[in-house]
Amino acid sequence: MGTDKIDASMLARMFLAGANNLEAKKEWINELNVFPVPDGDTGTNMSMTIMAAAKEVSSLEKTTMKSVAKAISSGSLRGARGNSGVILSQLFRGFTKVIANYEYIDTVVLAEACDKAVETAYKAVMKPKEGTILTVARGVADKAIDMVEETDDLEVYLKAVIDEAERVLNKTPDMLPVLKQAGVVDSGGQGLVVVLQGAYDALLGKEVDYSKFEKPESSAGVVKISAETEAEIKFGYCTEFIIVLNQTMTDAEINAYKAFLTSIGDSIVVVADDEIVKTHVHTNDPGLAIQEALKHGSLSKIKIDNMREEHQERLIKDAQKLAEEQAAEQATQEWKEIGFISVSAGAGLSEIFRDLGVDMMIEGGQTMNPSTEDILSAIEKVPAKNIFVLPNNKNIILAANQAAALSEEKKIFVIPTKTIPQGISALINFIPDQSAEENAAQMTEALNNVKSGQITYAVRDTVIDDKEIKENDYMGIGDAGIISVGTDMEQTLLEMVEQMVDDESGIISLYYGADVDEKDAQSLAEQLQEKYADLEVEVNNGGQPIYYYILSVE
Repeated sequence: MGTDKIDASMLARMFLAGANNLEAKKEWINELNVFPVPDGDTGTNMSMTIMAAAKEVSSLEKTTMKSVAKAISSGSLRGARGNSGVILSQLFRGFTKVIANYEYIDTVVLAEACDKAVETAYKAVMKPKEGTILTVARGVADKAIDMVEETDDLEVYLKAVIDEAERVLNKTPDMLPVLKQAGVVDSGGQGLVVVLQGAYDALLGKEVDYSKFEKPESSAGVVKISAETEAEIKFGYCTEFIIVLNQTMTDAEINAYKAFLTSIGDSIVVVADDEIVKTHVHTNDPGLAIQEALKHGSLSKIKIDNMREEHQERLIKDAQKLAEEQAAEQATQEWKEIGFISVSAGAGLSEIFRDLGVDMMIEGGQTMNPSTEDILSAIEKVPAKNIFVLPNNKNIILAANQAAALSEEKKIFVIPTKTIPQGISALINFIPDQSAEENAAQMTEALNNVKSGQITYAVRDTVIDDKEIKENDYMGIGDAGIISVGTDMEQTLLEMVEQMVDDESGIISLYYGADVDEKDAQSLAEQLQEKYADLEVEVNNGGQPIYYYILSVE
């Protein structure tokens, strides 16, 4: 028999089940990346985004529709990584704005919430592209609205909505030729479908493993509890009680009782005689132990201690002390007019950015997109009235914009740098005597004068832009796509540069990665200098992972 409403507790279970499903399938979603590069991260970004919200939901002391909605919205907003993660967080933001006003969710509320989710997500993207997660989300919303007239049974209703999501997802290759050529559906859209499928399973009562949802890091100031210290305590409640037996337990019953306790915890001690059984167990659900014990008699001297809480109290005290010290230190710092934050991957690149005046580096890039919270934290730590943020990756710009919107005390300028060379060029074009607004315009304009390229390897066979690519081939990737492909790294780079250089070019900058020997990089630079004698060629140690070379032509 179906159900016609969802309460806050069920919503929380459905959300955690959706997060669990996405976490389990993130690597499969990563493999749907169109470009066969070794850093497909859509699944990872979406999973880390939803897991940040899941930890907020799982730690709620009081489960109401408003509290669940706030936990989902706030957790995903701050934990958002990459374009797919930011869009997912905006979908949740719009969805929760609606449901927070109701005690129960029915088909009418769901339809309104899905519609608001799509409206919010589309507004967050400057140039929405069809054939993506946005298209799938809109298909969900349209079907949700249509189905209101068909049924009030949520099991029937949601099944139809998810079927429509899958149908739209399977059409994404027809909307984006690059998907059809690569033979994949949109990875972000697939991630959304996976979340919906997991949530639906929970509604149907299917078993879901919630053990991975530990208490979240505190979001107050800089007080944080690391996931590592949380993981040290696998079972959080020290549970002790005495069973006053109705009748003496047999050996078989004692063994079965111990086996049950073992299935829900550890540190088990069971001492039995003819009249009582003393029990000690560490578990995440003391209620299960108590329910099992009550089958054999009444309970006395029940004692339950939250070991994580005791552990966290000590950690929080230490963290608060550190936060107070940091706050005192920042209070004594005199705020300057302009500050800079840059995303960078590689010690060499970070050093270059520091030499150009960057105050704070955020570790990240193509292989690990920083979250909105990471960028916001960096903003809070730079003592400046106006702060320029350089994402240096097209997949980080949305998260940077989201962080800028959350910052209250400072004026944030996100320069939409899509590559490391663009970030360097933006900094070079900063003029101290001009206003922040004038510099923002000038730095953004300078991005048009930079051509960027990267050399990496293919992780699978595919065809892109009519170029046949084999696994382990080298690829030269430019601003607009793959420029060159080959089995020889240097030749692939030289072919890429040849297509990037024109009559207006003046300088070629080469940044070699962690897997490249300096001598090989110098040799390649000499070849470039010999071929382009009228141009200046410079070589730098970037130290970046995954990409053997990053280069620019200006």
